[in-house]
Amino acid sequence: MLKKRIIPCLDIKDGRTVKGVNFLDIRDAGDAIDLAKKYVRESADELVFLDITATEEKRKTLSALVEKIAKEINIPFTVGGGINSLEDVSAIIKAGADKVSINSSAVKRPGLISEMAEQYGSQCVVVAIDTKFENNAWMVYVNGGKTPTPLKTLAWAKQVEKLGAGEILLTSMNNDGTKNGFAVDITNEISEAVNIPVIASGGAGTKAHFKEIFEQTKASGALAASIFHFGEISISELKDYLKTQNIPVR
Repeated sequence: MLKKRIIPCLDIKDGRTVKGVNFLDIRDAGDAIDLAKKYVRESADELVFLDITATEEKRKTLSALVEKIAKEINIPFTVGGGINSLEDVSAIIKAGADKVSINSSAVKRPGLISEMAEQYGSQCVVVAIDTKFENNAWMVYVNGGKTPTPLKTLAWAKQVEKLGAGEILLTSMNNDGTKNGFAVDITNEISEAVNIPVIASGGAGTKAHFKEIFEQTKASGALAASIFHFGEISISELKDYLKTQNIPVR
């Protein structure tokens, strides 16, 4: 069995790390560079950096901050937020990102996924899917979770794989920041339906939640923010626990 990845996420707003609940009630969570260094020390497998207001504010991702973080870390680094073209992708990779995450721009222009895969390889392309369960269906949202789309999450996940995405970052808006556990049902459905890695995101509150998502779905990684940022659980402590539960981690 492939080893499962534990991935902290830096949601960035105005150059600071922030965290909200259900994509709302945003509060400060600290300095992005300090947190990035901490996660390397704690043996995080990867780091995700999401400029959460770039799309809404119609501006580019904060390349200077990406560059500063990239210089301080030696683990795979995924960056997203406000990326709309191959030029944007190129700038982020030059700044030090290993993988580039797109969300709203992929929905707006699915061809961007294929262009990125052709230019940089599928392994570089992460499609982030923000999904919300409403009216008995899991639906796709864009613009930092503010705008609903007519896309059903499962169909969209299959489509992004066909277009060349190398990975899906699946965030349940219903679970985000609640600390009540990951959305096992939709994560299971998506990870069974596609042949690319799926990262579960939204809802981590305890070590047992990670055990549950890895035992009950094919998710290859699990992402969390506030429990790591505020020191509720350390990544090294979480990995030790998962090993005792016979879940293979790096």
